[in-house]
Parts: sequence; C-alpha cells; structure tokens
Amino acid sequence: MYDEFFTKAHELIDKGEPFATATVVRAEKPTSGKPGDKAIVTRSGVMFGWIGGSCAQPTVIEEALAAIAEGEARLVRITPEPGEATPEGVKEVAMTCFSGGTLDVYVEPQQPRPRLLVVGHLPTAQALAHLGKAMSYRVTAVDPETGGDAMAHADEVLTDLDEIAAKVNPLTYVVVASHGHYDEEALVRVLDTPAPYIGLVASRKRAEPILRYLRQKGFDDEQVARIEAPAGLDIGARRGDEIALSIMAEIVQERHRAESVAWPVEGEATAPEAPEIATDPICGMSVRTEGAAHTHEHGGTVYYFCCTGCQARFAAAPEEHLATEHASA
Repeated sequence: MYDEFFTKAHELIDKGEPFATATVVRAEKPTSGKPGDKAIVTRSGVMFGWIGGSCAQPTVIEEALAAIAEGEARLVRITPEPGEATPEGVKEVAMTCFSGGTLDVYVEPQQPRPRLLVVGHLPTAQALAHLGKAMSYRVTAVDPETGGDAMAHADEVLTDLDEIAAKVNPLTYVVVASHGHYDEEALVRVLDTPAPYIGLVASRKRAEPILRYLRQKGFDDEQVARIEAPAGLDIGARRGDEIALSIMAEIVQERHRAESVAWPVEGEATAPEAPEIATDPICGMSVRTEGAAHTHEHGGTVYYFCCTGCQARFAAAPEEHLATEHASA
C-alpha cells in the first residue's frame, strides 16, 4: 500500500498535477480504516491507497476534491453521531453505513512545485536560474554550448535540446534566452508541450524572422501566438539581471492568472465537472454514479449502492425498500 502511495505521489508530482493526500489519524471501532492508513486522491476523483471501506471512501474523495479546489487542508470526522461535542477545526460528516465506527481523516491538498526551464547560458539565462531558485522554482537549464558549466547553479542541467520536451509539464515555465544561437531549434521542441508560458528573449524586430520560421515549419498562428516576444513585463530593463526580473514578474503574473482557472485533467480541455452523486436507498450513503461497482435496475431506474450487502438487500425486496424510503421522505 505504501509503495503505491509514494509511487503515485511521485508520478503526479513529475506530471505537475495537483492532488490530495488523505491520512487516517484516529479511528474508533468498528472501522476497517486504521491510524496511519493513507491514500491519494487525484483531481479526477480517483483514489489510490486505503483509508477504509466503501462507507468512508466517497466522503474522503469529496472532501479531497474540495481541498484541491480551495487549496486548504481539513480534518474530517466521519461518524454515525455527528454534532456531539465537535472539536473546533473538525468538519463532521455523517457515517450512514450500518457498520458504525468513527474515522478522523486529515486531508491535505498538494500543489506541485513550479518549474522554470531556461535555454541558454549567457547573463540573462544565468540570472533567470538564480532568481528562479530564489523564488522556489525547480530550475532546469539547457546549455548545449558549455556543457552546463555556465549553468551549474541550476537544479538540473541538460546539454541536448532533444531532452527539452520530456522535462516540460503543465507547471513548467519556459524561457529561451540563447540570444540567436539556437532560438528556433529550442522553440520547435517547446511548442508542442503543455508549457503554460513560453518566453523568447529577443527584440520584436529579431523575433519576427524567428516566428516566421516557425510558421514555415508547420506551426499555426495559435501555436506561435503562445510565444511572448520580447519576454517580460515592460519595466525599462536593460541589463541581464533586470531582464530576468521582468521575465519572472511576467511568469508570476501568468501563474496567478492560471490559478484562477480550474486545472484540466490530463487529456481533457477543461476541468472535470463535479461527480454525480446518488444516495444508497438502503443506508443513505452517498455514492458516485460514475464507475459504481454496485448497481441494480428496477422499474427502469438504476439505483446505486455503497456495497454488495446493500445491493443484495434492495434486490431481494425493492418495492418494500422504496416504500420505506418514500415514507421517510
């Protein structure tokens, strides 16, 4: 279980995808979850790991998605008796399964560290690497000319332009600062990546033939328009360190703008809609309809269940349970 937890966490961090961790910190019998049990919940609502059975999982997934969206951790108590001397800072959710028991689960959103990929080794590129590290970015330098010697202060140094694409994820901000040495070659390798920002250190006049070259290589206007040229906010920068400052300011601006937009799931153009939730007619548990393992169709309606036991009880006498449900409503 722990191997799966840490492997999945590493995979999501490497992809630059936000996720949430859920850890059982307290349990009152009878519960299948025990203190120390942990799981990861992705932005698409998939759980990896273990925090307890079907009674706890839907609630933890729902709270994990909310934590990712809000960027705030929370302590969730899943209990059959909510509202009795609830401690401050604890969110209580009803445990509707018949098994009973109480679980306290700490849910924490994880936002992967942003990355800065700098192509080049001249003063602007060197200053960008220093400034990026000071601002807690993971800095990857691409320096095929000096073999990485001039950019040794970066977290990672590449010496082959062909390695660029594999290092770019949706949290990688790319700046091409090779000053005409291999601008076109680097941009060709970047434009097909999911980089949220691509900056080119060049004047507008020098950038024109570069952008024209990219169109001739088959990139359309929308792709070429992703390139900020000249890169950086207009602060009257002249020296390499000042240009680097203006570029990092533009990247910060782009980051904050992007944070107000929901993250897409890999392969989707927009963030997923909130999962459709049904109520188990036997125990009242909330159940995600998508991919539900326990269903039963009756009278043309599909009913969803938290476990095999509830499904079997309903299937044995659906009219009886539906009548009871309507009466209680």
